[in-house]
Order: sequence, then C-alpha cells, then structure tokens
Amino acid sequence: MDQPDVLLRNATVMTIDAERRVIERAWIAVSGDRILGIASEDDTPPPEGARETIDGTGMVAMPGLIDCHSHAGHGLIRAAGYGDVDRWTEVCEGVYAQGSTPDFWRAEARLTMLERLMAGVTTGMTLLGGGADIIRTDDPAFGDAHCGATAESGLRTILAVGPRRPPFPRSFRRFDEGAVRDVAVSFEHQLAVSEDLITRWNDVLGRGTGVCLMMPVYNEKQIEDPADRRAVAAMGEAVMALRERLGVLFTQDGHREGSIALARDFGLLGRFALLGHSVDLTPEDFEALKETGASIIHNPSAIMSIYGRCPVPELLDAGINVCIASDASAPDRGYDMFRHMAQAMHYHRRHFRDPAYLPPGKAIELVTIDAARALGLENEIGSLEVGKKADIVLVDMRKPHLYPPGMPVLRIAHFANAADVDTVMVNGRVLMRARKVVHLDTDDILETAAAEQRKAFARAGLEECLLEPDGYWRNTRYESVAP
Repeated sequence: MDQPDVLLRNATVMTIDAERRVIERAWIAVSGDRILGIASEDDTPPPEGARETIDGTGMVAMPGLIDCHSHAGHGLIRAAGYGDVDRWTEVCEGVYAQGSTPDFWRAEARLTMLERLMAGVTTGMTLLGGGADIIRTDDPAFGDAHCGATAESGLRTILAVGPRRPPFPRSFRRFDEGAVRDVAVSFEHQLAVSEDLITRWNDVLGRGTGVCLMMPVYNEKQIEDPADRRAVAAMGEAVMALRERLGVLFTQDGHREGSIALARDFGLLGRFALLGHSVDLTPEDFEALKETGASIIHNPSAIMSIYGRCPVPELLDAGINVCIASDASAPDRGYDMFRHMAQAMHYHRRHFRDPAYLPPGKAIELVTIDAARALGLENEIGSLEVGKKADIVLVDMRKPHLYPPGMPVLRIAHFANAADVDTVMVNGRVLMRARKVVHLDTDDILETAAAEQRKAFARAGLEECLLEPDGYWRNTRYESVAP
C-alpha cells in the first residue's frame, strides 16, 4: 500500500458498503481525495508514514451525510412567517425577489455551508430560492455569489437553477450601486442565465461546486386551459433540451397527487431526475417512477409532510430509489440530518402503527448511499470503500445520550444529533476537527449573516417579521396576528 496522507485509527467504521460492514477497531487510510484502505487493526496493521493521524477512539466513522433538497436564502429568513403559510410565502417573495442583493445570497450560503459542515453534511443540493418558486436567475450575480461561497466552504454542492412559474415576464428588484430598479424578466432570459451559471460553475461528477436545472411542478388543475398546457409543455421541452445538451441533473420541488405522472407525460423524468416532497402519490405516479428511474426526495420535517404523506416504505418496496432531505433551514427546520432520519422513522411508524417500519440501517442508507444514487454519484460517495472519495464524518459517541456503547447503527439513527459530529473530511481534506472548523472565519460568517438579514428585511419592508410574534403561549393552535 502507498504511504497515506491521512490515517484514521481506532474507530468503529460504518462502511455502508455492499455487505453493510461495521468494523470495530478499524483504520482508514486516505491518499489525496480517495480512500486507500480500510481494515480492522485486529486483522491488518495500519500503514506507516502518514502525514496526519487522527485518533478515532470512542467514535463512529461513517460516510458524509447527503442532503438532496434545500433552498438557498432560507438560512436568513428562519422563523419569519412561522405558522402561517400565506405569510411565509409573502416573506419569501418580499425578501428574495424584492429585498435581496448578491451580498445577501453570499452571506446566506456561507452560513448554510457552516451549519451543514458542523452537522456532518458533506454533499448538498440547493435551489437558488424558494417559497412560491422564486428563483433568482434574473442575473448571474446571485448564482455567482452562492457558488463562490460554497466553493470556499470545501463541501460538495449542487445548485439548482431555472425559471420561475408563469406568467412572464416576472418582476425582480435590483439594487445596483445605490440605485433601485424593477426588472421584468422573461422565461428565455432566466433559462439563458441558468445556462451561463451551469457553463461556468458546473462539475458534472460533483467533485466540487456543481449546477443543475429545475422548473416548477404542475398539476392537471393548473393547466386545464389548453393554452396553459401548451405553454408548460414548451417550457419543459426547452429545459429538457438544455439539460440533455449540458448533461446535468434535474430536480423539482413539491410533487403531489398525480403531478409525477404529468411530469413523465411532459418528458421531464429519467434517471437524472430528483423529485421533492412527493406526497399523496397515485398509482400512476408509482408507474411513472418505475418507468423512468427518477428518485424521490422525502422531506419528513417539512410543512408539506404535514399536509400529505410521502409513502416511503411503499416506494422502496416498489424498487424506487428514495432519499431523505432537510428542505432547508426555514421556517422551522435545520440541516441536522440525524434529526430528519429520526423524524422519518417515527413518521412512517405512526402511519402504519408499527415500530418495525423503516429500520435504523435503512434510515442511514437514505442519507448516504441511496442519496448518492439519486445524484448519480454512488460510485464516488455515499459509502466508505477503497477507491471512493474520502468524505468521512466522525461522530463522538462518548456522550451520555449515546451510552452505553454497542449497537452503533441504532445509536446513530435514533440518538445522535448534529452537535455530536466531531471531525469532517471532504475530498480527503479535514475541514473540521474536534468541532473546530479549520478553514473558515466562523465569527465573520455569523456577524455578516445577521447584518445582511437585517438589510434585506428592511429593503423589503418586512422588519416586523423579525420580531417574535404573539400567540405562542397558552394556546393550543398558533393564530397569526400579522397585518
């Protein structure tokens, strides 16, 4: 074996390989950005001469966690509009489309990447906006700000860009050198900006900062008018032509009740597609997924999972690939994928009234190897195997809530949380060790995020949304008192 750059020793290694091996007293050797070797010290002595050695005593080493669905911007609008979906949509529209600048998107990306890193999330897919399909592809400066920040983070990221929902043109507000102007943006312009961002930032293999395409979800009621149907079909054809030409992934946010079958009919689905939320699916939706090989993104902590249910066990039993994602950090969530795993297990067990559903090992697969498969990166990431990328997370199991030792798979899935992540390595580079981020100015990230949040809400005239609303106390149901 060649001399490794980094040698991890004395850990319990949860490989998620084909045999799902859990190796006690294990070592992992890393050379460059790849895993050079894995073995138990009881069977094979570790190689000598490593540049850096990490002691994993009392820790579980596992693949970096993968979050396949989130929204840029949400990190700076946490809790705004809490409990009131209409108000939440107004906040997204106001801040994202009317109050944000490239500095806002850069500050939010830096904050999000810091939160993800400290939670052991090494790979993430993020839409450039959210709410009611507010995607800031009116100017490449917004995507540039996000991608620049994520590249600095060292994490493996994929940004989803594309058009808003018709009717076009759509209005965006820009703040250029102190001047304020409203810009009307066409579908063609948003698609051109998306192509520009993909051309300049994308790495198809996901080795660094990647970019993919998205477009809004439609259902039959939204396109009952033949003219609307033709318009959506034309949008889909244009997006798919660009996707095929550039060879990128495609994602959509908010599928439910027949919309997946409709997306298939519009030619939007294939092995390249990741479909968010996907609640209350029909038999036709199941057939469309089996026909096309598209993957489902389950967001168990999201508001949409309150309104409907993503039938994860049924999808898995039908041979359809599923992964778990965060849906970002607002209005009431975060990037703690351990939390989302636990939420998913309880969510489906409550539905079936059966605690045997979604076992701990399967839950972990949904944020590692199955998520890698959804991204088309299962040969690169998602498990700890020789030749794969060295995306490795060490979870400190020497905690009261993780003791006594034993059964590491169950303890990780049910009891661990983001704060238990001790060390994070991405592409063979140690980014966090002993919970200290080694390459980012965390104080500056936090202070800049707070400042940019205040400025964006002030520009949008939504300062009151940053105040704690009344109605939390003594009530069994929150009632919005927003004007």
